[in-house]
Amino acid sequence: MSNPTNSEVVVGEGAAKVVFSNSKRFSLIAGPCQMESRDHAFMVAGKLSEICRELGLGLVYKSSYDKANRTSLSAERGIGLEKAMEVFADLKKEYGFPVITDVHTEEHCRLVAPTVDVLQIPAFLCRQTDLLVAAAQTGRVINVKKGQFLAPWDMKNVLNKINASGNSNVLLCERGASFGYNTLVSDMRSLPIMAETGAPVIFDATHSVQQPGGQGGSSGGERKFVETLARAAVAVGVAGVFIETHQDPDNAPCDGPNMIDLKDLPRLLEKLLAFDAIAKAA
Repeated sequence: MSNPTNSEVVVGEGAAKVVFSNSKRFSLIAGPCQMESRDHAFMVAGKLSEICRELGLGLVYKSSYDKANRTSLSAERGIGLEKAMEVFADLKKEYGFPVITDVHTEEHCRLVAPTVDVLQIPAFLCRQTDLLVAAAQTGRVINVKKGQFLAPWDMKNVLNKINASGNSNVLLCERGASFGYNTLVSDMRSLPIMAETGAPVIFDATHSVQQPGGQGGSSGGERKFVETLARAAVAVGVAGVFIETHQDPDNAPCDGPNMIDLKDLPRLLEKLLAFDAIAKAA
């Protein structure tokens, strides 16, 4: 028998704990696409921590130790699992916030769970039963990205796999649906549809404007539409917003065309908080 899913998911502990609930103020998942170096991780994390502290916004720091689904074999993938876990542990000690990273195999779930607070299931892998079960059994919060090939109502089956494996703390993340070649579209109906499962819903504003493989040997993106889609999603009502950010996105090693410039993030978040307050007013 499946465990019931939690409508409110708490990540982290103490003063730094972050709450995800469709009916409460949204929390932020943010960071660079991949972990490039220790120094870079600390630089971005420090600025994100300061921004979110000033706005009173819950933060889960995101970065990937290995981008396993690159367009090209020669594309940069990150600093690797062992080095990244050391950096994540030190970031948590320094700033107190919880952290999230992608996992791609059952073995990775076991290896990262002692350090990472949230395991993220990439969209391409959201139907991989063994991976979902392994992630669930770590006891960590699970953020599942909806596959670009799935309807929002199909995510109830993904959620049931995790709940039935003993884990009630699941976030469901919208990141667009495939629309022809090299294009994604975000159907805002998917947000309330996935919320009907009872799970908190996250909107991935930066991957929703990605153009998979759009530059031939790498993915493209339309950064200018991130704010438009994020405002629409928050106006619908979501538990969290996922935004990848970088101090120099045009020269980032991964997903640069759809990442937000770090200097532009405070203004965007201020607007989103205003929309959120209206959407969730009593």
